[in-house]
Amino acid sequence: MTNDNFLKELHNPDMPVPEGMESTVAVTGFNELLSSIYNWGRSNSIWPMAFGLACCAIEMIATASSRFDQARFGMEVLRATPRQADLMLVSGTVTKKMVVPIVRLYNQMAEPKYVLAMGACAIGGGPFKEGYNVVSGIDKFIPVDVYVPGCPPTPQALLYGLMKVQDRIRGQAFGNANSIPWYGKGPSDEVPVPILGPDLIDPRQAFLLRRAAAGEFDAPEPVADSTEEE
Repeated sequence: MTNDNFLKELHNPDMPVPEGMESTVAVTGFNELLSSIYNWGRSNSIWPMAFGLACCAIEMIATASSRFDQARFGMEVLRATPRQADLMLVSGTVTKKMVVPIVRLYNQMAEPKYVLAMGACAIGGGPFKEGYNVVSGIDKFIPVDVYVPGCPPTPQALLYGLMKVQDRIRGQAFGNANSIPWYGKGPSDEVPVPILGPDLIDPRQAFLLRRAAAGEFDAPEPVADSTEEE
């Protein structure tokens, strides 16, 4: 972010700046100033956690290599532990077995934290969407901030998605606990870890199973066979 853009972001339009001083002076409130400085530092020091699951992970690795060098944009080396990361990169096909560790790792990440879904498989299941063991989108279990479509996306597309994460961080402000839970007074609630049994069960939807077991849902009426002779 250039100096002029930084001052323009801080400037309060209700308080005019003398002519000739627009490029050196910004008049703003304390909260806006603190949010801009804090978010500027966070957006330029993102530590991604690699969660490569399939072929998209190859493009993710290429993005971190010397040719594309994501570190020059403020997204440093990929971390191998959630305790040192604030951005989860979910790249590849998400199976039902892998949802459990993904949610558990997401809960272990320190706040503020973000999620980027890379590739068609992580976004909606991709070509394996109809598979019995594939989840149709990781956003059904954890909140996703940025989607990078492709099969697989190019390193340039991933860099663009990472820049969108930066834009999202810069647009956040202190005191807005409704849209930014970690700026509230208390800790955020953890995402319930799915239960892997004969099938994948989301604890947040367990009430539907209890209602079905109690017979609260009406059975569908049988459809008449059109081939029967009248």
